[in-house]
Amino acid sequence: MYKQEMTAEIVIIGGSLGGCAAALAACKSGASVIVTEETKWIGGQLTNQAVPPDEHGWIEQFGCTRSYREFRARVRQYYHQHFPLNEHARKAPFFNPGNAIVSQISHEPRVALAVLRDMLAPYIHSGKLKILEETKIKAVETDGDTVMAIEVKQLQTNIQFVLAAPYFLDATDMGDVLPLAKIEYVTGAESQKETGEPHALVGEADPMDMQAITHCFAVDYVEGEDYTISKPKDYDFWRDYQAPFWPNRQLNWTGVSPITLAPVTYGFFKEEGKFSLWEYRRLIDQGNFSKGLYESDISLINWPQNDYWLGPIIDVSEEEKSKHLEQAKQLSLSLLYWLQTEAPRPDDKQGYPGLRLRPDVVGTDNGLAMIPYIRESRRIKAEFTVLEQHVSTAARETEQAELFEDSVGVGSYRIDLHPSTGLRSFIDISSLPFQIPLGSLIPERINNLLPACKNIGVTHITNGCYRLHPVEWNIGEVAGYLAAYCLKNKVIPRQVRNSKNMLEDFQKHLIHEGLELQWPSIVPV
Repeated sequence: MYKQEMTAEIVIIGGSLGGCAAALAACKSGASVIVTEETKWIGGQLTNQAVPPDEHGWIEQFGCTRSYREFRARVRQYYHQHFPLNEHARKAPFFNPGNAIVSQISHEPRVALAVLRDMLAPYIHSGKLKILEETKIKAVETDGDTVMAIEVKQLQTNIQFVLAAPYFLDATDMGDVLPLAKIEYVTGAESQKETGEPHALVGEADPMDMQAITHCFAVDYVEGEDYTISKPKDYDFWRDYQAPFWPNRQLNWTGVSPITLAPVTYGFFKEEGKFSLWEYRRLIDQGNFSKGLYESDISLINWPQNDYWLGPIIDVSEEEKSKHLEQAKQLSLSLLYWLQTEAPRPDDKQGYPGLRLRPDVVGTDNGLAMIPYIRESRRIKAEFTVLEQHVSTAARETEQAELFEDSVGVGSYRIDLHPSTGLRSFIDISSLPFQIPLGSLIPERINNLLPACKNIGVTHITNGCYRLHPVEWNIGEVAGYLAAYCLKNKVIPRQVRNSKNMLEDFQKHLIHEGLELQWPSIVPV
């Protein structure tokens, strides 16, 4: 079969959130870039996985890159320009479209997509950036410690491309380039013997023990209507399923506190004294808009009840992967059907048939997000690996996370691990505001490939705080700037990290481009 050759200075496999940030940084630096994306939408967890931002509490003031802050500002601007907001929403200093519990800027995937495309538009229109959507990686050609080319295929046309470049970035949500390029990597849960982490596995490591995936979906609610879907084929299984670490059946209002692991009873809409799952990741609060624009709020269903942990989808056979992906879909559809038909209500009735699946919100025919939310990736064996001891509040002897001389960014989030395919419950522990060390982006051996997503040098444990939206953006942005810096200066990434002068020069460049490399110090008055 004929394979079309394409060349650029930087090839980015994966249009994830990190991939978009990497493309933006590389193009700003003057490099020519090709990005491939397996779905129809770039944007990763914000768009094709449909997960609104998880962020720390200082995000409006500091603790992210300038371009990520610009993205957030543009999201708000998009609603202000195109939507009839009411006076209260229009005057809000930090407008939150969904007024979600967990996000200060919860918004629709379609808006995130529009904003990302706008931010990249100058480079697409000028020809500096080419994006190949619905394009999947097939093979990688290497020569020793160098990636030479990557073969991809467009899924709709079956056209195959050979992409050649001096630098490659793996910005896929699962680190898909790593096994094909035979780059050393880690999966699953490390052992205490390997890492010394207090929350690592006692005994042997388990490469197949990975965090749950979640196939998200969006719904609104129209009282008095009936939008009940057809009964999912696996509904009977999921209605009766109970994990050994769960206090009740999975399709239930009872779950566990991620921190204490004690049973907790959720509320759906507002119920006195209960956590509202409806408001948890709400995308649209109809109260922000002119009366009548929305029939209802729109809520994104990414709950403990549709976390899927019965098997991993990384480094298993295609048959096994397809089975688990289908079961994750069935779980989410079963949750919706249970909510519509059998869920106990405060008024002693059963079910909310007015719950309406919203395929338009997520851009699919079946109403589920294009791909599941992927919390955990393959992770490179890096020059430096971030451990629990570097960032955990309990593991530190000071009130400060480990300071890294090679810092290229910052982040803050609890170490938040969802139940895993090893049938282990939540691990949710406090962490300190942390830095992103450049060493975690440098593979041990390979010279011209960089991670640009959740595939950096972290562990199963520290992935729990390095996987969130602003950190992934920061990682991708650094990878884009680093590849461009190496091209310009004719060096390789590890030389930049291991040369004091070059490292300082690169860090100054990052600061100039609006990256924060350290947390502000607060001196008591």
